[in-house]
Amino acid sequence: MEEQSSLFLGFGVVPVLIISVSLGTLIALVFFSDYFRQKRSEVETISKPDEIVNHKSKRSSHNNNSRKPHSRSQLHASDKDQVKRHHPLDINTLKGHGDSVTALCFSSDGRNLATACADGIVRIFKLDDALSKSFKFLRINLPAGGQPTAVAFSDGASSVVVSSQNLSGSSLYMYGEGSANSANDGGKQQPKLPVPEIKWEHRKVHQSRAIVTLSGTAASYDTADGSTVIVSCSEGTDIILWHGKSGKILGNTDTNQLKNNMATVSPNGRFIAAAAFTADVKVWEIVYSKDGSVKEVAAVMQLKGHKSAVTWLCFSPNSEQIITASKDGTIRIWNINVRYHLSEDPKTLKVFPIPLHDSEGETLHYDRLSISPDGKVLAATHDSMLQWLCVETGKVLDTADKAHDANITGIAWAPKKIPMGPDRGMVLATAGADKKVKFWMAPA
Repeated sequence: MEEQSSLFLGFGVVPVLIISVSLGTLIALVFFSDYFRQKRSEVETISKPDEIVNHKSKRSSHNNNSRKPHSRSQLHASDKDQVKRHHPLDINTLKGHGDSVTALCFSSDGRNLATACADGIVRIFKLDDALSKSFKFLRINLPAGGQPTAVAFSDGASSVVVSSQNLSGSSLYMYGEGSANSANDGGKQQPKLPVPEIKWEHRKVHQSRAIVTLSGTAASYDTADGSTVIVSCSEGTDIILWHGKSGKILGNTDTNQLKNNMATVSPNGRFIAAAAFTADVKVWEIVYSKDGSVKEVAAVMQLKGHKSAVTWLCFSPNSEQIITASKDGTIRIWNINVRYHLSEDPKTLKVFPIPLHDSEGETLHYDRLSISPDGKVLAATHDSMLQWLCVETGKVLDTADKAHDANITGIAWAPKKIPMGPDRGMVLATAGADKKVKFWMAPA
């Protein structure tokens, strides 16, 4: 009986062992199959990276192509900064000013640029090449406590008239070349650069009001003797005409328009025109005696047509037209070459809308104007924006939305073409509260 029981148990254990072994083998096969499949995937990934990269590249290229019409709006921030900093007409930047540049002007030959800076220094840059990486300049330190507000060239390229404002009021200084000193070095005379000297000065001019603009030109009209005349315009209502070399007052006038915005003299030295608080522009003639001296400054005409204050104006290069910008949202070109002594009135030749609007659609005005020496391109500014317009049609030729990193404080075309590398071209200079002066070439 015991033998039969043992035999029965022996036969019962065998199937269990077989089933256990089979099940273990199956589990092992499943495990190793999954393991080798993973390893094969890893091997494929390592051995074919180019295919995967190419696949991703093709997919990326496809996605980029699908977004191509919107690529301009997809610029990275750094790309936008590059676009903002580098306008096609932007050709150079003068750095090194210690504070806001308050004014600038070119010499009559266009080869020198004078800048007035709130750091108390006037700099006269030599423009041998507008594209140069560095410029030589003459440094003029104003008397302590004064801040230069305007500058104009007097006689020659090394003499400048500077207005300075301090607590006691406005002053005018004319700086000219001093005598070149010599230093004895081992018995050899080493010439030093001439130090600018004050040739004349006037304190507390314009009843101590701030001077907002200075304008100068070599008078060539009628019997004028070619001397430089300087027009200073105060923030009040008075305007004074000065002899550039001697500093003598040649005449004065008053706009009687509450507040002056600016005043300038025509290139030939015949007229003075002022933009002030009211919509009318007043024009005076500088009358010369037979000996070339100034006889008087006489009121001769008014430009009537704007509906709001005139913010800025400039004369055409031939002194026969005046271009005005007004808060009424228009630019007007006036013919002033009329027989006013026979009661002929100046005529409006053209009226253009100012193509600037704020976020609510309101028309904006221009702060400053300057016309190119060929009379074809008008440069205009609003805050930090710079535009070039066609004088003939009023069409916008180009725009630099952010010409400076702060408001533009001065604008002037070189009166003649100046060197630009191997060529010569018309150059516009702008000054800003960002401590920079920038050069721009004329648009095509």
